[in-house]
Amino acid sequence: MIGGQELDPTELHVELPSGREPVLRVVPMPADANPSGDIFGGWIMSQVDIAGSIPALRLAKGRVATIAVNSFVFKQPVLIGDLVSFFADVARVGRTSITVNVEVYAQRRFEQEITVKVTEATLTYVAVGADRRPRPLAVTEK
Repeated sequence: MIGGQELDPTELHVELPSGREPVLRVVPMPADANPSGDIFGGWIMSQVDIAGSIPALRLAKGRVATIAVNSFVFKQPVLIGDLVSFFADVARVGRTSITVNVEVYAQRRFEQEITVKVTEATLTYVAVGADRRPRPLAVTEK
């Protein structure tokens, strides 16, 4: 049991995605936790938004704005002191928009090497110009 929740045994001991580097890694601190000791969902959501924006920024070669959170699933709690890794991949490219899938893993209990998948999300970003209005992307295919 962690943070008052029973862990799903099928979620234990997963491996980080091989051959991929996380776009973001962070360790949540006590200020990011709720009174039960779990990290606030809103904190995780903001980190997912940052992680998802990184490949979108690179592809857009400039400013992007989040226009949709298409899906967001909390699979396991994130705890104070976990090493949280965010993996993001472009799923779809439109005329002005970029859809990104983000997978989040927490490495905890380092002496036992437990890694759990904690969150999955899909977000859509739009490329914007200096006027903050949508602008066409130079690339239209993944």
